[in-house]
Amino acid sequence: MNTIQARRSAFRALHAEGCFVIPNPWDAGTAWCLQNLGFRALATTSAGLAFSRALPDSPTALTREVVLRHVAELVGATDLPVNADFQSGYSPNAEGVADSVARCVDAGVAGLSIEDATGDPGRPLFELEEAVERIRAARGAIDASGAEIMLTARAECFLVGHDDPLRESIRRLTAYASAGADVLFAPGLQTRDEIRAVVDAVAPRPVNVLMSADRGLRVADLAELGVRRVSVGSAMARVAWGAFLRSAKTLAGDGSFADLTPAASFEELNTLFAAED
Repeated sequence: MNTIQARRSAFRALHAEGCFVIPNPWDAGTAWCLQNLGFRALATTSAGLAFSRALPDSPTALTREVVLRHVAELVGATDLPVNADFQSGYSPNAEGVADSVARCVDAGVAGLSIEDATGDPGRPLFELEEAVERIRAARGAIDASGAEIMLTARAECFLVGHDDPLRESIRRLTAYASAGADVLFAPGLQTRDEIRAVVDAVAPRPVNVLMSADRGLRVADLAELGVRRVSVGSAMARVAWGAFLRSAKTLAGDGSFADLTPAASFEELNTLFAAED
């Protein structure tokens, strides 16, 4: 198995040029499957984890301890670098963010993301100065660890319904880059023009783009726009939940087993996981 340091170095190298997809498993089985399909890095999904625990997707649904155990599980499940979706750092203040980040580093991650959403509908985003201080605290904790960790800063403007999400995202991401973020991420970008605007604004820092649905763009198109990293967030977990809900509702409604037909075969799954032995 690759050492944690080797994974961290490999993860940083992935961001140096080109464009790669970092899919989001939600348990050890999906992580192992994605590794065997040839992906070169993985990212956790807080929503996928929350749904598996019968919880909604919100910044306060999962405790820090639950998330850290989950991160460690995925790190141990494959040989790939793992990036942690670390919400807003599981603390209301910068000092707590630093402590959380230090513990996430200890879990073996190659990268982690810190977002600027508060979880409070009345104040959905941290004020810019406070958000910058939180990124700076995360950067300090990483530097103090001596570990080669990629820090991603997320501007949640599109997701919280900001009046001018593109302009505000660029303002925030530029500030986060100055505070020490290695990768910039504004989930919710929809168009080529929006993506290109963010990529140009924070260059040469790499940009992560979330593709949670088919918007008519392929990985090659995103690469042409200058995107370095593509994640899918909770999309794969929701695809699985969609199939589960359809088959369950059909069975509960009219007693039909028709929606069980697309199920993966025992042979396919047994062959996949036999390779782990």
